Amino acid sequence: MHYLWEQGVITNRKKTLLPDRSVVTFALGSQKLYDWINENRGIEFRGVEWVNDPYIIGLNDNMISINGALEVDLTGQVCSESIGHLQYTHPGGQLDFVNGAYRSKGGRSIIAFESLANTPEGPVSRITWQLKPGAIVTTPRHDVDCVITEYGVARLKGQSIRERAKRLIAIAHPDFRDELTFHARKLHLL
Repeated sequence: MHYLWEQGVITNRKKTLLPDRSVVTFALGSQKLYDWINENRGIEFRGVEWVNDPYIIGLNDNMISINGALEVDLTGQVCSESIGHLQYTHPGGQLDFVNGAYRSKGGRSIIAFESLANTPEGPVSRITWQLKPGAIVTTPRHDVDCVITEYGVARLKGQSIRERAKRLIAIAHPDFRDELTFHARKLHLL
């Protein structure tokens, strides 16, 4: 973060709530980072119950939340914390920031990831016809706004299941689009 701050990328000037300050709940890094944070008036530490509160997040106009995913199914369910039954990471504040962005005047929520995951068995599509058995839904489909891969943007908020499937297939890796279409038809999503 401090590199982006020093380059002028992060300024916090457009924030409605606590302008000119980055609000964080923890920091982990090098001694150089800790030295930069120490007594930096542009950094404000708050408890996670405040930082991740969707109502607080929504007080910033034009809030854009950007989160990742391990896989997204054709209905728009987002799994960001497990690979099947195997816990991979923690959900963090993903759903809090998704909902906070919705509360924000002019806000948007983005789920962004690469279309493929490289596994020991070879590449697999991260847009899937169904989540792996046991996968944890981090963000339910009705809360998902935009999904982005290197192949484009699928705006899902307010869309039918059929339209969601079509839009997600369009941004999946081209090598998997036929397979996804086959399964979508088999499941009567298309």
